[in-house]
Amino acid sequence: MSQTTTRTGGSPQQPRPKSDDAHLRDLGYEPELARRMSGFGNFAISFSVISILSGCMTLYGFGLNTGGPAVMIWGWVAVGLLVLCIGMGLAEVTSAYPTSGALYYMAHQLGGPRWGWYTGWLNLLGLLGAIAGIDYGAAMFTGAFLNMQFGFEPTEEKILMIFAVILILHMVLNLFGVRLVSLLNSISVWWHLLGVALIVGVLAIVPDHHQSAGFVFGEYHNGTGFSSAIYVTAIGLLLAQYTFCGYDASAHLSEETTQAQVAPAKGIVRAIWVSWIAGFVLLVGLTFAIQDYAGTQGSETGVPPAQIFIDGLGEGGAKALLLVVIVAQLFCGNAEVAATSRMVFAFSRDGALPGSKSWRRVSPRTGIPTRAVVLSVVVAFCLALPSLYSAEAYGAVVAINVIGITPAYAIPIYLRLRAKDKFVPGPWNLGRWSSLIGWIAVIWVAAITVVFCLPQVSPVTAKSFNYASVALVVVLLLATITWWAAGRRSYKTPIYSVDPELAAVGKDLV
Repeated sequence: MSQTTTRTGGSPQQPRPKSDDAHLRDLGYEPELARRMSGFGNFAISFSVISILSGCMTLYGFGLNTGGPAVMIWGWVAVGLLVLCIGMGLAEVTSAYPTSGALYYMAHQLGGPRWGWYTGWLNLLGLLGAIAGIDYGAAMFTGAFLNMQFGFEPTEEKILMIFAVILILHMVLNLFGVRLVSLLNSISVWWHLLGVALIVGVLAIVPDHHQSAGFVFGEYHNGTGFSSAIYVTAIGLLLAQYTFCGYDASAHLSEETTQAQVAPAKGIVRAIWVSWIAGFVLLVGLTFAIQDYAGTQGSETGVPPAQIFIDGLGEGGAKALLLVVIVAQLFCGNAEVAATSRMVFAFSRDGALPGSKSWRRVSPRTGIPTRAVVLSVVVAFCLALPSLYSAEAYGAVVAINVIGITPAYAIPIYLRLRAKDKFVPGPWNLGRWSSLIGWIAVIWVAAITVVFCLPQVSPVTAKSFNYASVALVVVLLLATITWWAAGRRSYKTPIYSVDPELAAVGKDLV
């Protein structure tokens, strides 16, 4: 393993990192997972989970209705910069605590067991909601493709069946081992980048008509029913914020990554800024190619980007580009299953889940927490079952994703700021910029969490109500009940200390 030291933000020279397994033992855990992922593979999993070809495409119709092109494009620029601050703050703490538990382990070490418990449940339920949201979105795009190709009618029941097949595929791929997961994620990086280049290039060349630069960067459209442009603009930022989720995957795979004190931190930051640039290019390219704004919004396919492809390229070209998007979404879902299963494994290892002894088991052949993989997929399927009866109920379930994960990102950063000099940074750190970047991240997460809970259309009815606030209350209530029922007795993480004697005591707890 390379022993080079990373210096960032003008920080003082840090001690050279220990070997990966030695540092993990200092953190209190015996290595159980197979450490076979490279730094590029670690970056690739977060980049795949962010998946601009999933988030941007799925929410493009939302953006057209909520502020239009101007809010989509400039909101992407602004939110991307703020998310980069979150990513850098999280990367700094990840460098110090590179474990599969990631966010909750960091919160526990810096704030105590209650902080760790609530962070863990927010993170876990957010990750499970992410699998449901990503793979159900892929099922919807697949249904749209089958409709164009074969006249397939994408009913709720049929979409759920496609969703189940996609989940099974991702379960099987994840059971083969981390090397296959890493390989698929590496392919995913190039698929996404080349896919964006292909989509934007074709849309720039083939259509006879393109929108003006003034339209792409300045057109405001409000279809929400609210009169306040400021309010609508705030809601419109959710397209970008929703897409920029899941980069904690690099931290969750840190026990399977070489150079674990540096590579996952770099992976988080790189995944964000590469997605930021590529996503900007994608959104601009799509918006220039809009032929009919109202027709795109009300597309019979149910997928506005598909209508842009059809209007600009014809059905043949549209189907080809739609396949590019679907494959990217499948890569995204596969990476999310990997990250979530590691969270299930780690949370179970620390006694936080019912049946923890079962979910923490690792296959001696593949080095994969196989039962955690299966559990992640089964729960994600159950979360999508309400889609059979109510789109609104399913929307509330998917809201668990962003409303759970986003606050969980800020908690370790806030606790690191509160700890001040008591926090011992890892080799990747922000130096003198740590406090400024950290507070920007925390304040932004607090603000956007409020925005997540605001009504998105007017008038507000049972059908149009934003169930994100309900999802947040349910998650916190569930965490509170489980804490008092069992967590305060069963949940323990090892004590990490730079003092060798205290570290040795911590090892005995796991």
